[in-house]
Amino acid sequence: MRVVTAREMREIDQRAMTEFAIPGLVLMENAGLRVVQAVLEKMPAIQGRTVTVFAGRGNNGGDGLVAARHLFNLGAEVKVLLLDSPEKITGDAAVNLDIWRKMGQKVYTVTQKDDFNAVRLFLVKTDLIIDAIYGTGFKGAVKEYAGRIIEAINASEKPVVAVDLPSGVEADTGSVSGPCIRAGVTVTFGLPKVGLLLEPGAGYVGELRVVDISLPGVLLTDERISLNLISQSLVRGWLPFRPSSSHKGDYGRVLVIGGSIGMAGAACLAAAAAARAGAGLVTLAVPEGIYIPVASKLTEVMVAPVPQTGEGTLSREALPVLKGLLERSDVLALGPGLSTNPQTAEAVRKLVSLTRLPTVLDADGLNALAGYTDGLKKAGRALVLTPHPGEMARLAGITTAEVQRERLKTARHWSSEWGVVLALKGARSIVAGPDGRAYINSTGNPGMASGGSGDVLTGIIAGLLAQGMEAALAAAAGVYLHGLAGDMAARDKGMMGIIAGDILDSLPEALKTVESER
Repeated sequence: MRVVTAREMREIDQRAMTEFAIPGLVLMENAGLRVVQAVLEKMPAIQGRTVTVFAGRGNNGGDGLVAARHLFNLGAEVKVLLLDSPEKITGDAAVNLDIWRKMGQKVYTVTQKDDFNAVRLFLVKTDLIIDAIYGTGFKGAVKEYAGRIIEAINASEKPVVAVDLPSGVEADTGSVSGPCIRAGVTVTFGLPKVGLLLEPGAGYVGELRVVDISLPGVLLTDERISLNLISQSLVRGWLPFRPSSSHKGDYGRVLVIGGSIGMAGAACLAAAAAARAGAGLVTLAVPEGIYIPVASKLTEVMVAPVPQTGEGTLSREALPVLKGLLERSDVLALGPGLSTNPQTAEAVRKLVSLTRLPTVLDADGLNALAGYTDGLKKAGRALVLTPHPGEMARLAGITTAEVQRERLKTARHWSSEWGVVLALKGARSIVAGPDGRAYINSTGNPGMASGGSGDVLTGIIAGLLAQGMEAALAAAAGVYLHGLAGDMAARDKGMMGIIAGDILDSLPEALKTVESER
């Protein structure tokens, strides 16, 4: 499913009206009806119940007025509270305001501080609230008085249905800079907006419903919309087909380089995940000091010992051995558990410049590149970087807060700047490709915030790359499957008890679920 900015959604609406001659009033009517449907699902016995609609002066408020009319016709007692002067309402919203008044219904204007006591009285007597205050054009922080009303709505603990997006959430970023509606259900029209999917905005949405308001399908699938929500159906279509005559050599050879004294587990998780993701053959190269315990742990992965430093980390003397292993491989995964030893970091940088294999860089592989990103664009092969926000900040030379403030913009900018695929991890991981395409993940849970989880992701992406998947799609499918496996682990064990091995163990079920309808 495509995901849009406020500008892209406005363009879709405008094209629907100009190219397809669909009147704006029709779109507003359909939007309001969809809100009514959500209200009725929340409160089926609507007759005699009280619904309070908080409406702004834009089209969002107009949608709320349509919903008010239909709910009144269904027998609800509906109160409409305008947070602006009725004279400032124009266009289609003004038409619906006029209809409401001609039905003999009152409009309460709440624009002064003196009106606040009346607002609290309405909230005490209401059974359900419709939030139609701000729409996709909202940016920054809500006005002081509107903020007080929003805080009162939240404090009332009454069920809230938000129109298009909760008032206070920025449509393009998910930023929340002040009071914001906490909705139980958000009914958004046509396509999801970016801010509904990214934190912190996503935390205010409640149940997200993406509904049809009769926009022509060709507008909603336009290839010029370059952002997508990763879904099961998308991933199913991306996964490689396995002919009955195939053998292990057809599914690629992954070389994982990682591990050090005290951090052998990270490398083991990445290698095992590559195998679980479907790679034909997986080799794990580790410092010789941890070879025996690693080799005894992994039965389906080949393990190669390489020279180490005095601290038990990868040595520069390992490069000739690794070069030979690279020549027999199709994909490289570099970084899990390597450490930040200076000699090891130097070896990592040499490996990145040396190999021409598609490469997944994670953890200490990324740390070694901090300050050395100039050569990435000249790499001449697919590079997938999988940083968490702290690693992303170090690579880009900015703060973690800056990364988190605009995650999508950050991922897209640096993906283009470095010519790499960036999988920026976190709540709703983002995958951005250098061609401008980007993906927002829809799976995963807080229980996955556990050591080793990222190493499993590294292996999954490497395993998918080995089977011939395009880098951006391998990364997008990887974060989806990783999150789905985490959700399955949480289902079985609860979020607090999840460890990285649980995610790895759930990966086959995740793959089976995605493949089930092929």
